[in-house]
Amino acid sequence: MVLLPRLYAILDARCFPDTNELLASAEGLVAAGVTLLQYRNKSGNARMMLEQARELRGRSRAGAPAPHVQLIMNDRADLALVADFDGVHVGQDDLLPESVRSIIGSGRWLGVSTHNPEQLQQADQTSADYLAIGPVFSTSSKEKPDPVVGLEGVRRARQLTRKPLVAIGGITRANAASVIEAGADSVAVISDLLRDPCKSAEEFFRVLR
Repeated sequence: MVLLPRLYAILDARCFPDTNELLASAEGLVAAGVTLLQYRNKSGNARMMLEQARELRGRSRAGAPAPHVQLIMNDRADLALVADFDGVHVGQDDLLPESVRSIIGSGRWLGVSTHNPEQLQQADQTSADYLAIGPVFSTSSKEKPDPVVGLEGVRRARQLTRKPLVAIGGITRANAASVIEAGADSVAVISDLLRDPCKSAEEFFRVLR
């Protein structure tokens, strides 16, 4: 079973004006001690995504105080292999988990997003290494978000799986501790890490102790 850190940082390319800003944010997060980064790019072409992913791999590993920063590719199993990422995360509308597993093999992490008990139970039966549940709170990171599950949704998810559980959606330094208390092993964060990434991540770590 994989061991998830408390903070699961997501770098969403649409939140940055250019690649340099994205990479600078990654460096700040790694400097603060972040050990798990997901790269998400829903609108870029494959060539640009691969270039950003390779740059991200080089920058994050070169500046990491820890031996290794786990890099997760959102959606694209093919690019995860070419960029030498450590895993892939897929949603309900992406490739089926077992199809992804057949591409990435057993040595890389596989995460699956779920939004209700039925989806979580189905994902629990796959070879996914961890499951995500959300949105826990209202979020602006998706154009058409699924219904909010709240802390009760996290508690319910915890009852339904023994796999590591990531909570996502509207999570901030103000509410992160309550999400962990509800049963999540890790909190995935996008927006509340954008401003001064290093300082923000450090504050998350203090909250999540």
